[in-house]
Amino acid sequence: MNVVVLTLVEAGCANPGPRTQTLHLVDELKSRGAAVRTVEAAAADEIDPVLDDPDERIVLAADTDEQVNAVVARLLRRTLPAASKRPDDLPAGRTVADLPALAVLPLSGTPGIVRRLGLPEKPAEVAEAVASGAVRRTDLMRHDGGGVAVDGVRLGGGDRPWRGVVNLDDVVLADGSEQILACVVANADGYAAADDMVLAEPDPADGKIDVAVAVPVTVGRLRKRLRIEVRRARGRAVAVHPDDSVTFVQDGLVGELGRKRTWWVEPGAAGWYAA
Repeated sequence: MNVVVLTLVEAGCANPGPRTQTLHLVDELKSRGAAVRTVEAAAADEIDPVLDDPDERIVLAADTDEQVNAVVARLLRRTLPAASKRPDDLPAGRTVADLPALAVLPLSGTPGIVRRLGLPEKPAEVAEAVASGAVRRTDLMRHDGGGVAVDGVRLGGGDRPWRGVVNLDDVVLADGSEQILACVVANADGYAAADDMVLAEPDPADGKIDVAVAVPVTVGRLRKRLRIEVRRARGRAVAVHPDDSVTFVQDGLVGELGRKRTWWVEPGAAGWYAA
């Protein structure tokens, strides 16, 4: 059994070498008969050589969801077929084959994705999962900007209402005429809540995206009052078209969306070593 332990590092920063958790993991893996090598990557393209050997099991030593997202994105990029060479044996409802399995070793912080997917956290538990070879498959979200989401996306929230159109398959959740307080596009439940409101209850292995939109509505004839209405739906693909720009967070990555974007689900495409 060959295993590579990958750590993402900041370019130009002093590098103290493998962290304590990584060293413990290496010892645990070797005690189980594994041949182990450690690799550090400071840029996205430096991740690619780690993925070259299909028989080598991959462990990502990570602190954050962003690091998990970065490696899954590279796995997807290498697995994605050219449009003109789409295989005939792809699973139903998929545009990509199964991604190689990944184990995640938490370092000083535990990526939220690890807890939300119920993955092992301690070095001995991670080593046992990798050695067993047992893989749990979960859904993966892709979008037409070329990125991926393991957990999900939250658009808006806080004190910046926005307007836009939100369509999930054939369901219109927002038509652009109302203010939107928050919108979540959820695979797992990291973004299922906003401003203390539970907006969705997603299952990361059900082959569906959970989408929810929170809008303020006025109710009452004589004594008018404002309440928050949450519109929910579950389906395969969602399109969000903001009128202006809206702040979003996706697997911990913060950005501004100023154009239409579509997210869709790849059922069971992601693989994780799990006890």
